Amino acid sequence: MSAHTLPEATFARTVLGSGPGLALAHGAGSSTAGTYGPILENLAAHRTVVGIDYPGSGDTPRSTTPLQLDDLADQLVAAAVAEGLDTFALHGYSLGGPVAIRAAARHPERVTALVLTATFPHRDHRLALALPVWRKLAESGDRELLAQFMTMMALGADALESMPDEQLQQIVGFTAAGVEGGTPEHAELGLRADVRDDLARIKAPTLVISTTQDWFTSTRLHRRLADGIPGAELVEIPTGHLPMVERPEEWQKLITDFLAQHHQGA
Repeated sequence: MSAHTLPEATFARTVLGSGPGLALAHGAGSSTAGTYGPILENLAAHRTVVGIDYPGSGDTPRSTTPLQLDDLADQLVAAAVAEGLDTFALHGYSLGGPVAIRAAARHPERVTALVLTATFPHRDHRLALALPVWRKLAESGDRELLAQFMTMMALGADALESMPDEQLQQIVGFTAAGVEGGTPEHAELGLRADVRDDLARIKAPTLVISTTQDWFTSTRLHRRLADGIPGAELVEIPTGHLPMVERPEEWQKLITDFLAQHHQGA
């Protein structure tokens, strides 16, 4: 069906539910469970959900070579096809945004809708500064220091400042425990990922969810996505980079309402 031949689907994957397809591309330093865990069951209530884990995440072995966006995009599509889905919607979160965009550009005949959250078409100066720090902290092995940096950067101001000290420390501990081994490679790919040339080629109905208190990916980058993809809608959610932590029900509803509107399950 595609001008691009699909590889064998070799990445570990999560499969839930039945019905119209939805393929998930998770964020850097995370996994399908780590990114979508709080909303996975609801996403799968009326659809078949397929999520891949990038190299160094979940049960996918860590890569010995730099990650390539085309490879991740093709693996995302190959996983969905391997589960019997000829066509499907895509959701990309953070680093998963460029993955999903590249997948939609390389395999447009398979993609029925595209939803993007807290993501970017290319690095800006903030990402150019933040991603090398993230990578070096991950390489250092100091999980607590990495978790402190991630918590500071990823939580929105409202959520961060409303937490009691004890809860904040619990969040840091939980973050430290969840660091994926492939985080350095994920952060390095984030520095190179550039899908600006893909945006005009997106044919599927697209929703861009802008996380308005985000210190990693700015609202400016979110607007660039919406402006660059033909007919894309933009909606805002008042969170930092972690809507699955701060406002999971609202985030899930934005996704499922858009997919229902485009006949991708209720």
